Amino acid sequence: MSASESLSDLIAKVQKEAKATEVRIAEIGTLPEALDAGDEVVTEWQSLVVSLERAAVDMFSLFEKRMQHHFKRGPFSKKLAALLVSENKRDLADRVQQNYLVVNVLKHGQGASYRELVKSPAALATLKEPDGFVEIDETTPSEFIDITAPGFIDAMAATILDAQEFLENR
Repeated sequence: MSASESLSDLIAKVQKEAKATEVRIAEIGTLPEALDAGDEVVTEWQSLVVSLERAAVDMFSLFEKRMQHHFKRGPFSKKLAALLVSENKRDLADRVQQNYLVVNVLKHGQGASYRELVKSPAALATLKEPDGFVEIDETTPSEFIDITAPGFIDAMAATILDAQEFLENR
């Protein structure tokens, strides 16, 4: 990802790649369905889900990096959400906050962000209840959250682009 490419161009690239991944995941189905199809399908399914999770993390991280200059220091997403609320853009603030929490859970597992999502009435992703202690492994899908529902990446991209437009035009 080149620094000279616009954020919207980079987001569009991620969306395009993620769309193909979402389609293949939908063709395979859920993990239990993949398990019925055999080890090769399970391995492919896991790889696809990890790829989708990485795309979400990369896309949101890129957004934060490119837009951080709008704030002096500190937690970008919290400052952005507070600004959006102060400007009467509560829906966008909620979507930014939800995406931030999802990405944090993907990166760090069960912690404060996970607990906040559990309390949230409108979580953008499906939360999972892991059994016992779970060690984070970057080669297997998250044990805490599922973002494989078709359209998740598109919704995240729309939130990012809406927030970018807000920041750039204020």
